[in-house]
Amino acid sequence: MAFGATILDAEGLALTADERALFRDADPFGFILFSRNIDTPDQVRALTSEMREAVGRDVPILIDQEGGRVQRLRAPHWREWLAPLDHVERAGAKAETAMYLRYRIIAEELRLVGVDANCAPLVDVATDETHPFLRNRCYGTDPEEVAAIGRAVAQAHLDGGVLPVVKHIPGHGRAVSDSHMELPVVNVSPLDWATSDAVPFRELNDLPLGMTAHITFPAWGEKPATLHPGMIEAIRKDLGFDGLLMTDDISMKALSGAPADIARESLAAGCDVVLLCNADFATREAVAEASGRMSEAAQTRAERAMAARHAPDSIDIDALDAKLEALLNGG
Repeated sequence: MAFGATILDAEGLALTADERALFRDADPFGFILFSRNIDTPDQVRALTSEMREAVGRDVPILIDQEGGRVQRLRAPHWREWLAPLDHVERAGAKAETAMYLRYRIIAEELRLVGVDANCAPLVDVATDETHPFLRNRCYGTDPEEVAAIGRAVAQAHLDGGVLPVVKHIPGHGRAVSDSHMELPVVNVSPLDWATSDAVPFRELNDLPLGMTAHITFPAWGEKPATLHPGMIEAIRKDLGFDGLLMTDDISMKALSGAPADIARESLAAGCDVVLLCNADFATREAVAEASGRMSEAAQTRAERAMAARHAPDSIDIDALDAKLEALLNGG
């Protein structure tokens, strides 16, 4: 049977009986962790094991561990990181190497607690007007440089046995508002998009997982990209992305309507799986029911993504830490 077409979360540090029952029945493609789910390494390992036991398979478990403001695993048990753009600027000409080392270390930290997918690389191309919620999470303003750094970040994850999730397709960098709070509208021509914002996504179109942007591009129509069949078709055909395409969190205020209806519409538009975060139990139940099971094409992409996971290569974390520190300090 196909996987459930959802990625769901949990309310706390351990699963409740109701959550275990829901997850068993819904069989979501994956789970995602937030700060409320994290206390100590032992507790996170126990929670990720519980999640896999609830569905009876080695389900992918995701997290947002970009560094900077968007970092779920934090001190004292895990490293604290600069915001990505600050890290890139500090590394200068050695940014690709520095970002590889950074995310190879992050991948090791994730694997040690049972997390095997990270919502990175973020290859939105920044501008001077990019909203502050996103700007210092970006890797730069030049599309080709962003793509190169994004490739290094993705490879670091793969080498560490962690699936990278490229985001936010088809590009969030021009947005001057925060999609957590409202729907950004980006007036860009198809040509300008194709030669700027689209470049990193086209160059990383072989990655196993991708996440949509809740943004409206009037040149393609009035619907947000996540709900727009024409934009999903552009992601598949113009960008050539054939990985598993998940929505960004459908509870964000950029999207309006009942979450169950949004879930149906996003899947009908061509997304493969619905990401729902920070919702109450009843909403999670409703979205799981509305989303149902993956389509045949989505199931094929899901299985291909899961097959991209492998045991991490052998590394000396202390040596990587020292190399990164030296590089950031002019070494």
